[in-house]
Amino acid sequence: MASENQINIQISKEDLKTVLEYSKGIDDIMKKYIIALSPDERQRKAKMGEKSVNFVEKVTEYAISNPELVPSYMKVEDLIIDFKAVSDLTSIFRPTEQLASGLNDTMLLCGSEAYTNALVFYNYTKQAAKDNVPGAKIIYEDLKKRFEKLPKKKA
Repeated sequence: MASENQINIQISKEDLKTVLEYSKGIDDIMKKYIIALSPDERQRKAKMGEKSVNFVEKVTEYAISNPELVPSYMKVEDLIIDFKAVSDLTSIFRPTEQLASGLNDTMLLCGSEAYTNALVFYNYTKQAAKDNVPGAKIIYEDLKKRFEKLPKKKA
């Protein structure tokens, strides 16, 4: 028995085209600002979480107002630029993250419903093939490849 269909969306060609164009435009703009870190690099970097933002903000203010306390090997200008970049990137990231989360949930639900319906068809075809319904066996033989297990490799 099929489950209740919770979602049934059809994105118009125009909307899809517009979204993809905007997305490419955003990518083109942000390309010059975005870098990629390897998992190892990400792990080695100091992290500035929510609790640290206030700390870094205070340090920036103190470093600007107390230049005599700034070590000679530290550039306050770099601190200011980096902290402003975090603020700017966060203002872009938060709505983007919300959009990505919504897209992910919607894709999961659409995919779940599509896969569940595909399994209904597959199981019905499997039974039809056992019952020698004309045309069912060739369809079942093709579809059952999805569930065949690969032979285990010997150590």
